[in-house]
Amino acid sequence: MVISAHTTRTALRTAVAAFCAALVLAACSNGGGGQSNSSPGSSANQASSGTRVTVTETEYGLKLPRTSFAPGTYTFVSDNAGKITHALSIDGPGVQDARTKDIQGGQKATLTVTLKKGTYDLYCPIDSHKQLGMDQHIQVG
Repeated sequence: MVISAHTTRTALRTAVAAFCAALVLAACSNGGGGQSNSSPGSSANQASSGTRVTVTETEYGLKLPRTSFAPGTYTFVSDNAGKITHALSIDGPGVQDARTKDIQGGQKATLTVTLKKGTYDLYCPIDSHKQLGMDQHIQVG
């Protein structure tokens, strides 16, 4: 069987074009870098695919439905049930300084992170709120 040079060039161009398209898609994707920070109703929040966990913030405490989690992606919904401004920050294996925006009393914000096995610190990074009791540790694994 004889394959012409034209057929070979066409096949090679098609393969190169497909490879370039795959590279562009990979470069433009989120890449699952472990964290996403968005407010409720935003397109980033709707696109994230994490198990939702509500964190209720008050003066001066954090309340979670549980403190033990399986590894995976979670969207923490920070609900400021207090009267003053709060925020939610998460630190742990593979997650450093992931943080919501500042949240006014009565408002909510979301934070999507990928949790690996280990211990994580969830806290309010505003002023000295962490030292006043807005600090909670969770276990993943």
